[in-house]
Amino acid sequence: MTTLWLIPLFPLLSATLLVLSAGRMPRQLAALLGAGSVGLSAICVALVARTYLADGQVQELTLWTWMAVDNFTPRIAFYIDGLTVVMMSVITGVGFLIHLYSIEFLWDDESFCRYFAYMNLFVAAMLLLVMADNLLLLYLGWEGVGACSYLLVGFWYRDPDNGAAARKAFVVTRVGDTAMFLGLLLLYTELGTLDIQPLMAAANSQWQVGDTLPILATALLLGGAVGKSAQLPLHTWLPDAMAGPTPVSALIHAATMVTAGVYLIARNYELFLLAPPTLAAVAWIGLATLLLAGFTALAQHDIKRILAYSTISQIGYMFLALGVGAFASGIFHLMTHAFFKALLFLAAGAVIHCLHHEHNIFRMGGLRRRLPVVFWSFLIGSAALAALPFTSGFYSKDAILLSAWTLPGIGPWLWAGGLLGALLTGIYSFRLVFIVFFGEAHTEPDQQPGWRMSGALIVLCVLSLVGGWFALPLAGVLPDKDHAHVSHAVEFISIGTPLLGLLIAYLLFLGRQVSIASLAESPWGKALQDFWYSGWRIDKLYDALLVQPFKCLAHWWRNEPVDLFYNALVALSRWAHGRLITLQTGELRWYATSLVFGLVLLLAIMLRNAS
Repeated sequence: MTTLWLIPLFPLLSATLLVLSAGRMPRQLAALLGAGSVGLSAICVALVARTYLADGQVQELTLWTWMAVDNFTPRIAFYIDGLTVVMMSVITGVGFLIHLYSIEFLWDDESFCRYFAYMNLFVAAMLLLVMADNLLLLYLGWEGVGACSYLLVGFWYRDPDNGAAARKAFVVTRVGDTAMFLGLLLLYTELGTLDIQPLMAAANSQWQVGDTLPILATALLLGGAVGKSAQLPLHTWLPDAMAGPTPVSALIHAATMVTAGVYLIARNYELFLLAPPTLAAVAWIGLATLLLAGFTALAQHDIKRILAYSTISQIGYMFLALGVGAFASGIFHLMTHAFFKALLFLAAGAVIHCLHHEHNIFRMGGLRRRLPVVFWSFLIGSAALAALPFTSGFYSKDAILLSAWTLPGIGPWLWAGGLLGALLTGIYSFRLVFIVFFGEAHTEPDQQPGWRMSGALIVLCVLSLVGGWFALPLAGVLPDKDHAHVSHAVEFISIGTPLLGLLIAYLLFLGRQVSIASLAESPWGKALQDFWYSGWRIDKLYDALLVQPFKCLAHWWRNEPVDLFYNALVALSRWAHGRLITLQTGELRWYATSLVFGLVLLLAIMLRNAS
């Protein structure tokens, strides 16, 4: 119990010290604080997890009352159950490996201290989010990770494109955050509390399944989850967020920000069970997102953008799981995804680091012997991403697909869509492996990853292979689906589809027994590639419907009527100032005369009033 408050404190204290150093702290000390603080938090999480696994008792800790306004008294308090333990373990465990990797990756950067200050603050905000026992404190962490993502995506701010990407991430996620805030206001207005456990009890006692209020409240919460977890229609910020350093991408995609929306829905699952239409919307949004992102990933050339779209797709699987009621399976996939997606991003960072910051996969090739550790890391990570048998991704994704199949009515359609997504994942994952690590070399590496980078990759390789064997402490915490009555044919198809994707990728990009060159060069083939490459032109649609009209409106209102009044005040003030400065002649006799004249005038006024 006493270690609970230390978990977010260590990275928060480290971030504070790094900020106060103003960048003058020695790199060795900054590295020790940056990575060591997250490591200490991971140790504290391990102690808390051991206690929870031993007795299964929920742990609660209230530090102080945050504010007291009438009957509204939210607390700075933590609530630790099986879901919290899983999330804290992922955040601090994977986060520590990313911090360790970052020491080598960013060692020569002039803003080394600033980087770790932002990263530590990011981890602290995410820990606050998942440990909070009330939705207002959760929202504080929620906004904290949003602010930190802005700082980290725009870390190299001297490049205007990076600043634009950071602003885009901040603005797009604010749309969802506004919806979420309205949802919190609605919940407090109707139920009188934002403490999560009392809130769930009040909702179950006052609302019936299918009532309007739970549907509206959960729809607003879903808006926040969609924005933070980069799901349709608020997913467009995530590919551009690749502007930040690669370890930042790994932290955002694997352990922190994009999983926040999944956690929000899972934490409030009792509310969502009262709103079947919202729960169905969660499933369909997840399915649509995973398919859109899968097709888009097939057409990308940038190694990090391919992985970015794969993240959007895999979060879509988590939403699909939540939408069909398999909440525990969704969190299971969140954990396994953290392992293999951190592995893939860090391996991609190693490729970029060793290849003169090259991002285009068609300028790579032949790296399996030149970068062996990176090759095996990428191979294992891609196998887990594609859900090949006996990898961590296989167990979690298979559970999601089987859960979708068991849902009455629309279940088989969701299952079929998930299978198509699994096929696409297998193709684009191994397209990436075959192009980057096989074939003719186009760029020679100028260095090898050091022990920090290699060590983090090796640990994540192990987790990506065996992570599916972990038994999560979610029994009695989150509901799940029973797969006992699923036919063997359905299981066989679910297992075989990723293998078919691997075969297609081999035939197209390595063995080249099948050629689609003529198809790709045809007019409609080029048009389709351009359409997918642009992300289905959703950014252009938003630009036409929202961005440009807003800019035109802002330009039109640049000289709005209310400005005329304030401009007139400015003009009058400047005119009066121009007249007054003529009195400043520098002649003492003139100043004395003016003083006497003013004194006489003042006395005359006073005597007149006295009489």
